[in-house]
Amino acid sequence: MTAQLPQIRRYGTAAIAAAAAAIRAGGIVAVPTETVYGLAADARDSRAVARIYAAKGRPSFNPLIVHVLDLAAAEALAVLDDDARALAGRFWPGPLTLVLPLRAGAGVASLVTAGLDTIALRVPAHRAMRALLAVSGAPLAAPSANASNAISPTRAEHVAASLGAAVPLILDDGATDEGVESTIVAGRTILRPGPVTAEMLRALLPVTAGTTAHVSAPGQLATHYAPRKPLRLEAVAGEADEWLIGYGAVAGDDTLSAAGDPVEAAARLFDALHRADASARARIAVAPVPEAGVGVAINDRLRRAARR
Repeated sequence: MTAQLPQIRRYGTAAIAAAAAAIRAGGIVAVPTETVYGLAADARDSRAVARIYAAKGRPSFNPLIVHVLDLAAAEALAVLDDDARALAGRFWPGPLTLVLPLRAGAGVASLVTAGLDTIALRVPAHRAMRALLAVSGAPLAAPSANASNAISPTRAEHVAASLGAAVPLILDDGATDEGVESTIVAGRTILRPGPVTAEMLRALLPVTAGTTAHVSAPGQLATHYAPRKPLRLEAVAGEADEWLIGYGAVAGDDTLSAAGDPVEAAARLFDALHRADASARARIAVAPVPEAGVGVAINDRLRRAARR
């Protein structure tokens, strides 16, 4: 018997209308953002959010990012102080997630926050996610649209390969621009590096990199973004059974950026890992990427991917 495949529809008015109808009916939809493809559901609907967890096989203690259309929508769900307003004013819409105190009576399903008294919020810039937010009229919980701990998806075909029939509808708007998940900030602490770099944040506030003793925001699990094959980092040459992902002067079987451009490397990272995982080689190796700017986010994802 042939396995059921998800429906993939190109971005457009009809596809957005179909996706919004699915959201309003309590379903889940895969949709691109500027970072990676997300698996979206109405954040107020506990059954719909449970479908996200079921499709991903995601631990229930790992909270979800909620996407909203603008600052006013964020204010309806969370309490923003002056720091949060400064960051939102500079980086929203965009790839920055703020962990904020949950507003009383917000109406968000407790599964979204994993029972915490905070909520992770983002105002996305991508046209598909923004259109879905506008037409559905719902705040959308949307973690990356892949099996939990697997490689994040930057193309519609990545979603289909990872989740299959678990996601009935995928909106396809091509490859994502940023290629790595959003930066997450709680107060003045960077919980997860991303496209909004520490240097960019520090131009506004004296933020520091840090962690918490418990999972308080998405993307904090030690093992995450992992391919099926063993992954070796800091490789300047590949071994016979390795698919080498190069960077700069290290050419490899594939490259994140032949020019040594970390922004290009971030956009290509998960796509390259998908190709490596699908290759005939038994293992994967990745060339060194400088620990500066968005390279911090790249290395964060690679270190988590290498933990097995």
